[in-house]
Amino acid sequence: MHIDQEQIKIFLLDSGLISRKDLEDAEKKAKEQNITLAKAVVLQGKLSEDDLRKAEAYILGIPFISLKGQKIEYEVLSLIPEPIARTHNIVAFKKRDKTLEVAMLDTDDLEAIGFVEKRVGLKILPRLTDQESVKSVLLQYQRSLKAEFGDILKKETDSLGTVTAETGVLPEDTESGEDLKKMAEDLPIIRIVDTLLSHAITQGASDIHMEPLERELLVRYRIDGILHDAMTLPRAAAPGITARIKVLAHLKLDEKRLPQDGRFKIETGDQRVSFRVSVLPTFYGEKTVMRLLRESAKGFTLEELGFHGEALERAHKATKERAGMFLVTGPTGSGKTTTLYTALDILNDPSVNISTIEDPIEYQVARVNQTQVKPDIGLTFGNGLRSLLRQDPDIVMVGEIRDQETASLAVNAALTGHLVLSTLHTSSAAGAIPRLVDMQVEPFLLVSTLNVVVAQRLVRELCASKEKYLLTDGEIESLSQKVDLERVLIALRAEHVVGPKATWKTIPFYKPQKSAECEDGYKGRKAILEVLNVTPTIKDIVLRGGSSDAIEEQAKKEGMMTMFEDGIFKAVTGVTSLEEVLRVVSE
Repeated sequence: MHIDQEQIKIFLLDSGLISRKDLEDAEKKAKEQNITLAKAVVLQGKLSEDDLRKAEAYILGIPFISLKGQKIEYEVLSLIPEPIARTHNIVAFKKRDKTLEVAMLDTDDLEAIGFVEKRVGLKILPRLTDQESVKSVLLQYQRSLKAEFGDILKKETDSLGTVTAETGVLPEDTESGEDLKKMAEDLPIIRIVDTLLSHAITQGASDIHMEPLERELLVRYRIDGILHDAMTLPRAAAPGITARIKVLAHLKLDEKRLPQDGRFKIETGDQRVSFRVSVLPTFYGEKTVMRLLRESAKGFTLEELGFHGEALERAHKATKERAGMFLVTGPTGSGKTTTLYTALDILNDPSVNISTIEDPIEYQVARVNQTQVKPDIGLTFGNGLRSLLRQDPDIVMVGEIRDQETASLAVNAALTGHLVLSTLHTSSAAGAIPRLVDMQVEPFLLVSTLNVVVAQRLVRELCASKEKYLLTDGEIESLSQKVDLERVLIALRAEHVVGPKATWKTIPFYKPQKSAECEDGYKGRKAILEVLNVTPTIKDIVLRGGSSDAIEEQAKKEGMMTMFEDGIFKAVTGVTSLEEVLRVVSE
């Protein structure tokens, strides 16, 4: 099924997909770099890989199949194991008596075709497809696994119930550490915990909650910031599951009266995931919450996080400073740490020494000296930061400014020529300044050190299948009472999102639309944010003891877009929905 390069050349010219001049340039590039003409055309940006595949399918006489949005029966899908499907980009989608149709990105992958043919004992009919189709089908493997995990959990919990009935002893009646250790090593318990962890990773969960109730154990996953009930397990399984997690996290098995914290790592498929564990005594037993930190997660850019326009310029400018403070504020789970790590990634080059003091270390960063806070042995943020400053750092990241001592040390570090990055729990960027003053930081020191304050929240992102609609007059009126729509409109025009004559009656918004790939119409999260630049005029307000409202008003005059306004901006661009912005900002 090899395609002659001359065939591609003739087809591309005859079809008008590429001009003769561009084709000649591509031929020249192919000879210089010793690559195929097809690859040179793609590298030039004249055709996408998927467009090229469609052309190759036409030349070869092989049907081109799009599987986006198509649901494939699990019996057919599972004929090709997921690791093979993912590695070779080959998926089964239609089975007849003696044939199996498979969609591929490369129909010359004879090894994959041979493996599948040998495995299923059917004649394989290859079809070309595009990358989006393969991604869509690979997601269906994950959804199919849900049912499989449910069967495993039912079988193992039934098995556990049988064992309990035979012994006549309920797991919660056992108190000694030796008994708990034995329970943690029971095969049904191990399988249940492994399944719960794998399920959470497959679902893309950020947290797992295991909550003991009067008659059952409720398991919930936080996905894209929203908690979902995942499953319920028999109450009898709770102590064993908690014991198993304690063993993994190296916690005390027989300690049930005090909270405990720990962590462990597992590898599944191509992912390495770190679990941060918190165990807390409650009325019906110990509640366990695990935060999932994917170590294989790729680095972000400020643009990918949600920065744009003036906010992006201000944030980039702040990362070029060599002294002062870069603060990120917001509630727990608002993406503050991710923003800090992104700024660190921009700053991280061989010419600087970067040190951090964190609780916990969420991601390991090459060439950055990271220290974990350990209050039980006296290593607090304050003590750790004091020691870090003796290590000749250029840039210091403090995980969180929690108290007066840490605030004072961070400000002094910024005063003495260090760039300090940190987080603070406030609801707005302007609110960070009064909060630091409350921590006994002198206003004259603040204005000498503070460069920029970012405040943010996370909103769920709409999937590609979203529904466009226009606001009614009543909705526009209601929205205008909550936010300055004129300021948002100016920003939309400045960034060429809408035309110069656009009005709120003609600007479309978007609603979530459920699809095969998106069960609730959302997937992933993006930050809505405000970036406060500490300018001379704002410094004057701070020195005069001005309120956060006065600071914010002046910042808006100087071009700062508030979080709410940024949310409306992103709703217009189709990143999220208006309902999602209102949900997050009003929280």
